[in-house]
Amino acid sequence: MSLFTDKTLLITGGTGSFGNAVLRRFLTTDIGQIRIFSRDEKKQDDMRHEYQLKYPEYAEKIKFYIGDVRDLSSIKGAIYGVDYIFHAAALKQVPSCEFFPMEAVRTNVIGTDNLLSAAIEAGVRAVICLSTDKAAYPVNAMGTSKAMMEKVVVAKSRTVDPERTKICCTRYGNVMCSRGSVIPLWIDQIKKGEPITVTDPNMTRFIMSLDEAVDLVLFAFEHGTSGDILVQKSPACTIGTQAKAVAQLFGGSEDNIKVIGVRHGEKMYETLLTNEECSRAVDMGRFYRVPCDKRDLNYDNYFTVGNTERTKLSEFNSNNTEMLDVEQVKAKLMELEYIREQL
Repeated sequence: MSLFTDKTLLITGGTGSFGNAVLRRFLTTDIGQIRIFSRDEKKQDDMRHEYQLKYPEYAEKIKFYIGDVRDLSSIKGAIYGVDYIFHAAALKQVPSCEFFPMEAVRTNVIGTDNLLSAAIEAGVRAVICLSTDKAAYPVNAMGTSKAMMEKVVVAKSRTVDPERTKICCTRYGNVMCSRGSVIPLWIDQIKKGEPITVTDPNMTRFIMSLDEAVDLVLFAFEHGTSGDILVQKSPACTIGTQAKAVAQLFGGSEDNIKVIGVRHGEKMYETLLTNEECSRAVDMGRFYRVPCDKRDLNYDNYFTVGNTERTKLSEFNSNNTEMLDVEQVKAKLMELEYIREQL
């Protein structure tokens, strides 16, 4: 954690699942201060009391700021003296974004632009923005707004000295047991004796834990170059396999799985790396790096000069990655503190 020794980290959307995971990872290190920026005072108050109880010797490191990324002035009030920013504030529920697409634009696109403008002005050292596999080949409003967020990140990275402010994106798949995810719903249904509701058992999704999501963020802070989109090589499974794994762990019946059909805006599989991005992606072991396209608006050059070099990577999606079976998914679930607590 030497990168963060005595430094100040701001987490937008800090009361959410990612914010809590980052906070738990950093709080007991030698980091100087962690600022939680969000708009829900009740969640902040609950969080304050939770960490005062669990980490009494470290709780003073946490500072809470009420605000909204949609409001540039509220961001500026929280950003003074900040060294690093982890930008997790977003609208991320696919159905709600389908019905209220402009709300997704205001938070995910304009809110990110506000945050980056404030960070650049304040001389923040690095900003890591969270994106999603739904931003690759987007078919729904949430994914489209996140794809535009990525474009804002890359465009902003071209306008600022990377030695002053580094700006990167991390793109991740489904995070197990994060707020609003399906596994807590299934557990609740099993405990109530209700059917386990599944959209389509053949649908595939990347799966990763919150700790793995934090690993990707740390990798971006330490190894990302301004303008990068960084992707973790996550495994995947079918929704049916995941439902069976949860049923077996919590005593539910696999015969009590009810198929309800695909919801608004859902894909049958997700993509973390598009074919177009593969043309310039760099394989970094556990991660892929998609560097920023540094070409400018002088299009005349491209009528006579192109780029004949292309990497041999191909689209990375939840159908062609490592596919986990029921036992492997159960093992992955048992790594999660939430699952162990529920059992």
